[in-house]
Amino acid sequence: MTSIKNLAGKKILVTGGAGFIGSNLCEELLEFKVEVICLDNFSTGKKQNIQHLLKNKNFKLVEGDIVDYKTCLDSTKEIDYVLHQAALGSVPRSIKNPLATNEVNVGGFLNILYASTKNSVKKFIYAASSSSYGDSKTLPKVEENIGRPLSPYAISKYTNELYADLFNKIYGIETIGLRYFNVFGKRQDVNGPYAAVIPKFISALIDNKSPIINGDGSYSRDFTHVDNVVQMNLLVLLKDLSKESNRVFNTAIGERTTILELFKKIRRSLGQFEIKINKIEPEFGNIREGDVPHSMASIEKAVNILGYNPKVSIDEGIDKTVEWFYSFIHG
Repeated sequence: MTSIKNLAGKKILVTGGAGFIGSNLCEELLEFKVEVICLDNFSTGKKQNIQHLLKNKNFKLVEGDIVDYKTCLDSTKEIDYVLHQAALGSVPRSIKNPLATNEVNVGGFLNILYASTKNSVKKFIYAASSSSYGDSKTLPKVEENIGRPLSPYAISKYTNELYADLFNKIYGIETIGLRYFNVFGKRQDVNGPYAAVIPKFISALIDNKSPIINGDGSYSRDFTHVDNVVQMNLLVLLKDLSKESNRVFNTAIGERTTILELFKKIRRSLGQFEIKINKIEPEFGNIREGDVPHSMASIEKAVNILGYNPKVSIDEGIDKTVEWFYSFIHG
């Protein structure tokens, strides 16, 4: 593997760098003395996520939108590596507004990928999604076997993979996709209708309210702490994958947790701060349209090729996340 030292002095563009995952990536990259350019339009990202980075001489913020090709072309000039995180997430949002999802996740992706090609970017690493597995019932999910997508969001993310593979074959740009599985951690959005389940549960419990579980709580996911996602991005950044035929990797811990189990883990963790939280029970609602019942990744490919070993377990990740949100909410 290429040494971390070889990153020193490199210029890395992080699209969506003010978002939840993007800001964690920017923060970590700056530890390696690289120049980090953050491109964000703040539609879902927040300036407060990167406020602590703005004084760093190696950090530059560019406010712009990936749906504008000229912005993408300007932002990728003299860039060595691109970590593409910008997207409109959420299955429900894509069902409500498929046009916006397609414009950003497909049109914006193509803009930044083509601009990277035109500006001779050495490596293009992008956030793919476990939603690409669609209606495949096989567990664990293996990179080479997918089903039919179940939402416009899933279609958009799988389309990214097709474009990335095609651009590698036609233009020679090295493209690597990381299929994220239910990422959680510090700075994840706690507000709005499309907030992820973990910050929603944490927020409700801190407010002494019963979180709503969609369905009976038996659906399961491979919940993956953001530190593991950052680790995967760094491993791919440093590894020469030019000879790999399928450059898509599951980014997960390879374990399954039901939504009800997740609730109990969060309640236990928060109960250490406020005892009364231990008595709160969840409420149960309707299953969300487009949701798959179960999802769990095989991480064998990442382990064998990248030397991946998830740093943070589900329990440790919940404790770290709860502690961060509790401190954030209580100032």
